[in-house]
Amino acid sequence: MKPWFKGADLSTLLEVERCGGVFYDHGAAGDAMEILAGYGCNLVRLRLWNDPYSPQGEPYGAGTCDLACVMTLARRAKDLGLDWLLDLHYSDFWADPGKQITPKAWQGLGLDALEQAVYDYTFSAMTLLREENLLPAMVAVGNELSCGLLWPMGRIPAFDRIARLLSAGIRAVRRTAPGVSVMLHLDNGGCNDLYRTWFDSYFTAGGADFECIGLSYYPFWHGVPDELRANLNDLALRYHKDLIVAEVSMGYTVEDYQQYEKLPDSQRKGMATRPHLVEKVSYPMTPQGQADFMQEIMEILRDVPEGRGKGFIYWEPAWLPVPGSGWATQAALDYTGEAGPGGNEWANQALFDYDGEALPALETIRAFRPN
Repeated sequence: MKPWFKGADLSTLLEVERCGGVFYDHGAAGDAMEILAGYGCNLVRLRLWNDPYSPQGEPYGAGTCDLACVMTLARRAKDLGLDWLLDLHYSDFWADPGKQITPKAWQGLGLDALEQAVYDYTFSAMTLLREENLLPAMVAVGNELSCGLLWPMGRIPAFDRIARLLSAGIRAVRRTAPGVSVMLHLDNGGCNDLYRTWFDSYFTAGGADFECIGLSYYPFWHGVPDELRANLNDLALRYHKDLIVAEVSMGYTVEDYQQYEKLPDSQRKGMATRPHLVEKVSYPMTPQGQADFMQEIMEILRDVPEGRGKGFIYWEPAWLPVPGSGWATQAALDYTGEAGPGGNEWANQALFDYDGEALPALETIRAFRPN
């Protein structure tokens, strides 16, 4: 039987540790990954950016998730007996529905050359991981692909191009690691129309097959839990693919963390500074509210038809508000063309509080039995 995943995206962990972040479980200091494993975490998700540095070598931040970083964290996960998921962004920095920036080295390539670049890059990364005995249990080929990838070549609605680019990555995974599962991942997990339109179009365009549909679900952006439930149930019966909520989180407080982050307001991007999003959430942003939310998410996944709900991955549960760890450096903002600011925007949604202490939601996660 395939495992039921209780996962954690820990892509910023090395950076948080370098910046002085310390984690505690009932007052005892410990390694964040070990603490999470003790609470039932059995999968670590790690994003990979092609070249997260400026031409002058300045890091882009948010973990600066190059292959060396990914391999270090993957080895730690393996040493703890945890599976891991490789999240290929096919970009030098964040790839999401609002931006899918073609890597610097691939810009200007035509479709045939870009398809080959995707294949070669994926093949090279997977080959190295195999040689180092670090193959993941699953590979997400692309990240939050709702609007495509590798813009402008693979932007929606060009599904013929999208299917070719993604299929190149899937072929490379199949050739280097035939036993590794492949995920295709969209955002907005409460929007059934998005998923039906996207996957119908992908298959119609001849896209390569895969094992798992990944969904992002954030209650402040993606609707109420019942909308997630309805989408998951429909997808299970429509496509007969395994389903994982590949990104999920919930706030445990609306208290600010400026004293921890030590940045002026002009450089901050915290969720606590955006109260209009808090109003959209159906649970209170308290430690108990966070725990209750996760209980419902796990129950929704448990009850998906055909047993297709295979678990969740909590997004960045260990991203503490330590000085020096933010979502983008100035070099990254220059690369993306975004205005910033570049501080931490996730600390109030972690599974550790601002001081690094494990929160009650972890007890809820450990206690849940999907079967």
